[in-house]
Order: sequence, then structure tokens, then C-alpha cells
Amino acid sequence: MQGVQTRIALIGAGGRMGARIDALANDHPSLLIVHRQDQDGLIGPASNGPLHTIIDFSSESGTRAAMVLARETRAALLVGTTGLSAGIQQELTALAQTNAVLVAPNTSLGVAVTRKLATMAAELLGPSGWSVDIVESHHDRKKDAPSGTAIAIARSVELGGMLVPADRIHAIRAGDTIGEHEIRFAGPSERIHLMHQAVSRDLFAAGALRAAAWLAGKPAGSYGMDDVLA
Repeated sequence: MQGVQTRIALIGAGGRMGARIDALANDHPSLLIVHRQDQDGLIGPASNGPLHTIIDFSSESGTRAAMVLARETRAALLVGTTGLSAGIQQELTALAQTNAVLVAPNTSLGVAVTRKLATMAAELLGPSGWSVDIVESHHDRKKDAPSGTAIAIARSVELGGMLVPADRIHAIRAGDTIGEHEIRFAGPSERIHLMHQAVSRDLFAAGALRAAAWLAGKPAGSYGMDDVLA
């Protein structure tokens, strides 16, 4: 929606990611957070007027609340919540028939580039004589393992023609690590490592806001961060 202010509802506003998204939005006159909601309900007054995009970084119950709001307002929905059940993923797929829906386990543009590089490497190396491992590290409070990003990276590798068995995705939970993902390709007498390191949650918040602005006004359908990058 170029030239128009994007009006955003933020689900999970009381969390760490929600707080950073809220703070960074203040630096962009074209973005306006008009509705803030947490697991305990509305945070502060909701503004009257249209709603263009809903950003959800919360929990499974928060994602369900975001979907209800999306159905009521016909707003686009960006879901950054990870560890969602198969049932709610199916509901998001169904919602994409009437709303623009972008599910992104990682809103970093750098991760989107890393996934493209992983696909390219798999295509060029081929399955013969090469194996691949994915190693991901996060803080010790992260509940889901492996991370949604690691699973998405595995799908990108498989898109390039190399299989990634579940036991070749390794999860580490330690300290205050924000997020690290490494793809290790091993072949005869040589190795290739692709790695993305997050050094601040602001990169995810900035990516979410960029994606939210891009998603506003899009036709109904399922989208990903690769579409934003393109």
C-alpha cells in the first residue's frame, strides 16, 4: 500500500517481540499500531478506523484470536508464532481462502536469503555423495525444538533435491542465544557451511513490519517471506 499509512493490530504486544515491533513502528510514519492485544486481552484503547494488517507473535491461543480478528475485519494476517499445532496450521490455510495470510517462523530477510542459498547449494551439489545437517541454537526458554526456522530451512534444502531426515536437524537450547542456524553440507574431502546469526531481536521486528506493510491490501492467499524478498 504505497503512499498509504498501514494500520496494524499487534497480537502479543506484551511479549519481547511485540515490544520491539511496537517500538520500531514509532520510527516509521507510514506504520501505525492501532490495536494492541495480549493473552489477557486488549492493551490500551483500540483506535477507530480501518485495519490493514494483523501481526501475531504470541501463542497458539493468541493466533486463534488473531484469526478471529482477521475474519471480522478482512485484514491481512502475518503469523510469526512458532510451534503451532497441525490443526491451527490447517485453519490458517483455510483462512487464506478469504484473507491474505503470511506464516513466517522467521521474519528476518537474511534468513530468507539463507534459505534461497541453501536451495541453490542443494541443486548444484545433488544428492550423490553429499549429506546435509542443520544445527540451530536458541535461548534456553524456547519451547519448540527444532525451531520453525530450522524446519523451513530443511524444506528449502529438499526443494533443491536433497533429503534432510529428522535426525539430521540438531537443536541446542542454551543461555541467551537469540538465534543461530547453520546448514552443513559434507561431501568427499570437502565441506560447505552456510550460517545465519541473529544478534538482536530488532532484525525480526524490522522484518515483520516490512512484511506487514507489503502484505496490506494483497489479495487472499498464502504468502511467505520469500514473496516479500522478491
